[in-house]
Amino acid sequence: MDDKKVIAVIGATGAQGGGVCRAILRDVGGGYRVRALTRNAGSDKAKELKKLGAEVMEVDIDDVETLKRAFRGAHGVFCVTFFWEHFSPEKELAEAKNMADAAKHADVRHVIWSTLEDTRKWVPLGDRRMPTLMGKYKVPHFDAKGESNRLFSDSGLPTTFLLTSFYWENLIYFGMGPKRGEDGNLYITLPMADKKLPGIASEDIGKCAYAIFRKGPEFIGKTVGIAGGHLTGGQMAAGLTKALGQEIRYNAVSPEVYRGFGFPGAEDLGNMFQFNRDFESIFCGARSLGFSRTLNPSMQTFETWLAKNGDRIPIEIGSRRASGE
Repeated sequence: MDDKKVIAVIGATGAQGGGVCRAILRDVGGGYRVRALTRNAGSDKAKELKKLGAEVMEVDIDDVETLKRAFRGAHGVFCVTFFWEHFSPEKELAEAKNMADAAKHADVRHVIWSTLEDTRKWVPLGDRRMPTLMGKYKVPHFDAKGESNRLFSDSGLPTTFLLTSFYWENLIYFGMGPKRGEDGNLYITLPMADKKLPGIASEDIGKCAYAIFRKGPEFIGKTVGIAGGHLTGGQMAAGLTKALGQEIRYNAVSPEVYRGFGFPGAEDLGNMFQFNRDFESIFCGARSLGFSRTLNPSMQTFETWLAKNGDRIPIEIGSRRASGE
């Protein structure tokens, strides 16, 4: 078709993958083109990517042969999984293995694996500070991704391990937005005490990933953490108050209370937030704001993200699942 390098993007219609696709497509003269990989090429989001200039292919990440075909001839591959679709760490490990095997088969020159910490390195299974879940995990949706790192490194693939942060879009789509309490006040609820939580606009993950692909060898074999802000629950509430024009208070519950909320994934997320809280310096330290902006100078802060998206945040009564990815 042309001499542009192909970047194959898993989850092209999702938050991270979609951001990667759009970052590449916007850079018309950048020397790269997009192969958008999705389960449903007929979806509205897939059609929009095709309209923008992407090559759209259907793939089944549970079938390594379809991935091999999708990766054929690609210079780079962006790999990501979505735990909240199935709640299975074992399925995530199997999906990551398929991606690594297919990338190796296709002799891909650069893989970005969107990963997270394996929290068991800091909180062993025998540590009673937080409960063990599913028999062998502390934070299943973190641990499975972190455990999968070896699938890429052991295969000798030229990989960058990308540590992402809490999506601020969770305030819109996954029930993390303000809820009205029985006292009539609006609250956001997090078990973070006064500790800071790294957060990011999902679109900015894509811009950072594209920057890593462009820099090539500089980041191969390295772990790279990104965030747009490190905010306490109180600071998030203050930002929301300003953006929404009505007072939002921070409800700092304990991890034990959060784990007992009863929505699907509540225990996993309760443990995740406890890990973020108890290891704040390590978790935030792995996601330098200054470094993140060297990758993406247009990185949004929470305030700039709210200015663009505040009117999309619902005010809810009740509880819905929140994604920690």
